[in-house]
Amino acid sequence: MTEALPQTVRESEAATDPWRDTTLPVADRVADLVDRMTLREKVAQLGAFWAAPPTTGDPVAPMPDDLGGTALTLGEVAKDGLGHLTRIFGTAPIGPAEGAARLREVQSEVARANRFAIPAIAHEECLTGFMTWKATVFPAPLAWGASFDPALVEEMATAVAASLRRAGVHQGLAPVLDVTRDYRWGRTEETIGEDPYLVGVIGAAYVRGLERSGVVATLKHFAGYASSRGGRNLAPAAVGPREFADIIIEPFAIALREGSPRSVMHSYADVDGVPAAADRRLLTGLLREELGFTGVVVADYFGVSFLETMHGVAGSRGEAAALALRAGVDVELPASRCYGEPLLDMVRTGAVPEELVDRAASRVLTLKCELGLLDGETRTARLRTGEENVTAPLSTGRESGTESGLDSGMDSGLDFDPPEHRRLARRLAEQSVVLLANDGVLPLAPDLGRIALTGPLADDARAMLGCYSFPNHMGSRHPEMSLGIEIPTLTQALADALPDAEITLAAGHDVLIADDADIAAAVAAARDAEVCVLALGDRAGLFGRGTSGEGCDAATLALPGRQAELAAAVLDTGTPTVIVVLSGRPYALGALADRAAAVVQAFLPGEEGGTALAGVLSGRVEPSGRLPVSVPRGPGGEPGTYLHSRLGGPHEWSSVDPTPAYAFGHGLTWTSFGYTDLAVDPAVATDGTARVTATVRNTGDRPGTEVVQLYLSDPVASVVRPVRWLAGWARVRLAPGEAARVAFTVHADRTSFTGQDMRRIVEPGTIEVSVGSSSADLPLRGSFVLEGPERTLGPERVMTVPVGIEHL
Repeated sequence: MTEALPQTVRESEAATDPWRDTTLPVADRVADLVDRMTLREKVAQLGAFWAAPPTTGDPVAPMPDDLGGTALTLGEVAKDGLGHLTRIFGTAPIGPAEGAARLREVQSEVARANRFAIPAIAHEECLTGFMTWKATVFPAPLAWGASFDPALVEEMATAVAASLRRAGVHQGLAPVLDVTRDYRWGRTEETIGEDPYLVGVIGAAYVRGLERSGVVATLKHFAGYASSRGGRNLAPAAVGPREFADIIIEPFAIALREGSPRSVMHSYADVDGVPAAADRRLLTGLLREELGFTGVVVADYFGVSFLETMHGVAGSRGEAAALALRAGVDVELPASRCYGEPLLDMVRTGAVPEELVDRAASRVLTLKCELGLLDGETRTARLRTGEENVTAPLSTGRESGTESGLDSGMDSGLDFDPPEHRRLARRLAEQSVVLLANDGVLPLAPDLGRIALTGPLADDARAMLGCYSFPNHMGSRHPEMSLGIEIPTLTQALADALPDAEITLAAGHDVLIADDADIAAAVAAARDAEVCVLALGDRAGLFGRGTSGEGCDAATLALPGRQAELAAAVLDTGTPTVIVVLSGRPYALGALADRAAAVVQAFLPGEEGGTALAGVLSGRVEPSGRLPVSVPRGPGGEPGTYLHSRLGGPHEWSSVDPTPAYAFGHGLTWTSFGYTDLAVDPAVATDGTARVTATVRNTGDRPGTEVVQLYLSDPVASVVRPVRWLAGWARVRLAPGEAARVAFTVHADRTSFTGQDMRRIVEPGTIEVSVGSSSADLPLRGSFVLEGPERTLGPERVMTVPVGIEHL
């Protein structure tokens, strides 16, 4: 087909085009549209444009090319169409109404520029909420994991999606489903935890919240990113094929099955020398052919270019584009560097078959059709609610009279931090706070007189936020920017929670504590107090501008800077001290934890984190969070997680004991719980289900929430297996003396693993069962026998464990 086609289509012809007929199946509409497009128009659907912060009266300008090239203007990029618009809201401080107008402006140009008048997909970051100025900042993903509450995480994602939709945004770049493997990795704060089942179930809940609200969810980073050597960002992944299949891929498999996301983002990492963006076996063979994904694969930012500039597997932009397109990357983000003229040249010379362009363009246009972006006046979006498909308005970029990227009139009075979102952020923050240790000092007595509040994070609002919150992500580039939202510090929140207490603040503002005066002031305040609250941990940032976050990796798991020295000096005063850790990774507290009166962990709990922490410290809130990652005892050595084999744990043939200070799943409350009456089906078929039941009772004098955890073990297998793995859990709230019967229905498939020949199998034999309050506190032990032949599993295997609760 010649490329010299007119840039406009007469309305009389357009009205009869099959691709505009909303009564036809999506596949038929897309096939007709692709057939009408030139090669340039199809390639244009695979690219993106990143607009620079707006200047009043000036044309839309591109962001500078971070890799040293010349950035194309919107007119140059969009004249043949455009796949994505990158972070109109998330690039610079812009108010809700102004951002909506900006998106309308850019979408208007995109729609006018191409002859089919098709707008772009607008995407934004949304890992801790809509990443834009003045939007709610929810807790970071490690806090989602600590809540052990998928229903609450889904509710949060639904709220995030509501803001995105009101803004005219179509796709959110979340959730992160990387399994924590090395706590030193800076992006640990973006992970949900160190167990693939926890990550998969919580991640799927987040996906459902977005997708059922009509916003495209993006699973990332597929796959192996968090397994980088030495915990260093972008380092090669140190992972074998069995670990890759059973741990790294498992959360993606669960989320694909249980959440039905429509997009996946590739990882930056190379595994065994093959970068994910160039790995056809990963992005096509595994993701599509084995796991059944049918949506759009997008590049992580600059990931296609990195094949040339970082990985060295391509000699030019064109070669990088060819590798990525063959592998299965459909869209290049954040801007068209390789999927533009370089890709066009590769196709024209025959180095890349045009069929690969057609394949990727069809996937992008299928998603646009599902979003209503091909519907013209109809403008419907398909929302999936269970088995039902419903329609709801969504911007197409061509609203009446003004082509836009936002539903008409919806920019008036936009509020991205409404009270209901703040209440939800507080609920999740409260449920994610983990009480690690307590000698009885907590909750703080209401008649307590003098409290010293010390530490570098005691009066720091940003300490509550992750690196993918707007204030921390963009704050260093815009130092004049206000936070845009109210974020109570721990100081403010504790003063509100304990109005009668005399609180003395002695908090420096340097997270690394370079000044001796900060330590001296904290010691003086602690010495004169009845109780000291010491706030330690991280300040999240990017690429070395923080102690946690993307590119902020740690050499060891020691507290940053001189925080351990500060803590030791405060503890030396003899004043009972509550250590509050606000961090994006677990830190080795060592002997500090043993000397503290109490230890509280909060994983970057968001804008309401200070209020949540003060609620726990004062007793208004009962702590119910549980550790989604283990807390190590010592800072040195390569960190490991609880998913280790027998020889990965302590043994007499090594002088290093990796036993954590606090195990995965650990968390205390104001009360105590007892476990009795374990019952396990004695034998089931290798394709059957085992029923595991246990009774949990509140044995204390206060109400509380227990997270009942089920673990399985395979004592004799054909390959080395973990000592135990999480099979299911239930959050159970009980009054004093109340009991509940918790029932787990465990299908044999949940015992499966990748065998020696790399097939996923269920082997006959004994499976051990443990039930308790953490991976290290399991008072109930039993077993069942899998009987029958070995089974090879396919993509329809059972991945989850249903749980029932009966209050007695």
